[in-house]
Order: sequence, then C-alpha cells, then structure tokens
Amino acid sequence: MTTSSPPAPAPAPAGAPSRAAVVGGPDAVLTDDEVRAFVAEQVGGLDLDGRSLCLVVPDGTRSCPLPLLVRAVHEVAHGRVSRLTVLIALGTHAPMGDAELARHLGYADGGLEQTYPGTTVLNHEWWDESTFVSVGTIAADRLAELSEGRLVRDVEVRLNRAVVEHDVTLIVGPVFPHEVVGFSGGNKYLFPGVAVKDVINVSHWLGALISSVEIIGTRGTTPVRALIDEAAALVPGERHALCLVVRSGTDDLHAAAFGSAQDAWAAAADVSAETHVRYLDAPVRRVLSLVPEKYEDMWTGAKGFYKVEPVVADGGQVVLYAPHITEISVMHPQILEIGYHCRDYFVKQWDRFKDVPWGDLAHSTHLRGAGTYDDEHGERCRVTVTLATGIPEDVVRAANLDYLDPAEVDVDAWSQDADTLVVPQAGEVLHRLRTQA
Repeated sequence: MTTSSPPAPAPAPAGAPSRAAVVGGPDAVLTDDEVRAFVAEQVGGLDLDGRSLCLVVPDGTRSCPLPLLVRAVHEVAHGRVSRLTVLIALGTHAPMGDAELARHLGYADGGLEQTYPGTTVLNHEWWDESTFVSVGTIAADRLAELSEGRLVRDVEVRLNRAVVEHDVTLIVGPVFPHEVVGFSGGNKYLFPGVAVKDVINVSHWLGALISSVEIIGTRGTTPVRALIDEAAALVPGERHALCLVVRSGTDDLHAAAFGSAQDAWAAAADVSAETHVRYLDAPVRRVLSLVPEKYEDMWTGAKGFYKVEPVVADGGQVVLYAPHITEISVMHPQILEIGYHCRDYFVKQWDRFKDVPWGDLAHSTHLRGAGTYDDEHGERCRVTVTLATGIPEDVVRAANLDYLDPAEVDVDAWSQDADTLVVPQAGEVLHRLRTQA
C-alpha cells in the first residue's frame, strides 16, 4: 500500500451514446404510469419463463420509490418465474425488521404473500458466514493494476449466495454522487451491497486512499468502480440493472435506465451529475447539514458531511444536526476505539492501524475530511466537524469530533447568517464550487 497522497482519478468523457434504454431526464418527473410502462417493456422483455429471479434492492438509507418499482417488476415476473427473491443490499448496515421491510417494499406488515404472492424477502445477513459463496479471486497483481498501485493483495470475491443460486439477477436502485466510488448504483449493489465484509473493506479503503473529496461525483470508471466491475464479472448467471435518478428526499423519479449493470449505471450517472450536484460561487465558513431520519446512526448519517466538504473554506466548520441519532455505529463499535481522523493519520502510522477493519478506517477518514499528519505537528485537519446529535458529549469528544447541544441550534437563525449554508435533507445532493466543475 502506498503512503503518498494518491492522485485523483481523471473524469471519463461524458456524452457517449448510451447502450441502455432510458426514460426521462434531468428536467423530467416521471409519472407512475410511465415508470410501470418502462418496467413492463424492459423487464417484461427478458427471458424469465421458468427461471428464478433475484431482485437486489437498497435498504432504507436511499431515497427510492421501491414499492412502485417492486410492484412493477412483480407484475411482469409473477407467473413466469420459478421463484422470486427480493434481497436487501445492506452492505454492513443494520438489518431491517419485519415492519420496516413491509413499509420499505409497500405491503402490510405480515401481508407479503397478499401483495407479492410467491415472493421471498431477505436481508443480506453479512454477519453470518453461511450467507456467502466464493466466485473467484482477484489476484494481487490485478488489484495493484486496478488500484493504480495503491493496494497489493489477493481478494477472494465472496457474495450472497442468493445471487449465485438464481438464474437472473436484477439490480434495482438509485444513483447518487458517492464518497467511495464516484457515483453509486449498478454493480455497487453487489459489491459492497451483498458482499462479504473483506471485499467491502478493500473497496472502501481504496476510496479513502484516493479521498472522499477527490472521488465524490467523479464520472466514469474510477479505480473503485473498476474494482467493483472486476468482481462482478466473476459472478455467474444473467445480470441486468434498473438504475434510477430520484429527486432527492422524495419518491419522484427524474429518469430510469435499463440494461447491463455497467450501461444502465453509466446512463443514470450522467443524469445524476446534472440533478444531484449544486454549485456555489465561493466557499462558505460554516455548513449546517440537516440530517434526515432515514439515517439512524452516524455510520450512515455521515453522508451529511461527505456531500458538503468540498464547499467549506479552510478552517471552516460542518455541523451535523441530527437529534434523532444516538449512536456512532451499533454495527461497527470499533469506530469508538479509533475515533475520527484524516487519511494520513492512518497511512503514516500504518503498522499501528493495519489490522483495524479497513472499512472502519475508511468511514473514519471520510467523516473527518482532508488533513495532514506528521510526527512533529501531529494531526491537522482542514475543517472542524461538529455533531449536534443525541450522542452524549463525552462519546463525541472521545471520537475526536466537536460537540454542540442540538437544543442550541436555531435553524431559522442560522439560515439568515450570510456565512452559513443550511442544507435540508442532507446526504444525497453533492455541493461543489464552480471552480471544481
């Protein structure tokens, strides 16, 4: 692993003709009928008769009209497929309970069979080793090539056996600017969505080495996207994707793209780049990110930082306002032990941290942001990160973040401050400076 600051990936040229079928666009809002008709035409045209279908979908941390989409897929698949499984791509997020799953997918609690007859719904049980099956290995020299020399090690590619044990996999999910891979969606719903933790750790740490502020919103095939696509190429069976561009914080769709996982993702990412990026003329001294309740802990709610870091002035502050969040991360308690630090804090003390799960290190650096570390001056971060949450002050400060009592935040007053940017529904729309376009 390199210890120097890696270069940012160059954006791929945009505007190449899409090989995916696309409906809608940056300025459109699709009606339910338009969405159902598109799904009926595209998914209905697949060879599904007598074959099994695995539908891979996001969890509740993504804005997406899943009930509409799952219902549309079910309408064209039920009676044709031998079995239909909906697999929730948790990554390493907390599992969704029965009532949550019912709300998420649009059926009454306990009424799955009535709404979606013949359908099984599964959480991706990433904590259970029996969940996984190996589909091959990415050799160390190949990982070195994909990562542009940043990482050198073998990676066994293991993912949820439900994908392998179905004839056809259909990935359904939104595309947004993303701190690890550039733009989310496509094969990312397989890796890390339903992958073993080691694959998740490698991909996220590679993104962290590049750095969130450099990779987020980068179009085209970033090194992390190349790694994900390489892993996906090892998966047997037929695979398609229905990639969506959602109006942030709503269930409205700007666009949908259908095709191979790579083609549908690329088409949707082009639309997302025009709808999910807000440009500012100058940096701001302070950002107040209003973190929505779909983010239940700081592991997921940290997106309120990732999406605004590029517009904060040197020495500025990001305040994550989320009174509903009371935990750093239930599923990743080791974050409390290492705290939040910039990338170089870990890279330049690698012998000390190399055995910590790399996904935890990546999350730490992503939330702490850009900075430097050396033995003489210690850690010096570019911006201050302040939690105005339900997490106790002693826990926040022990994690190397600043604390603010959420009761002291007057959102209306802060909105009137010329040096403060207030971001509602923070976590999906990327903020950049025009000079970074």
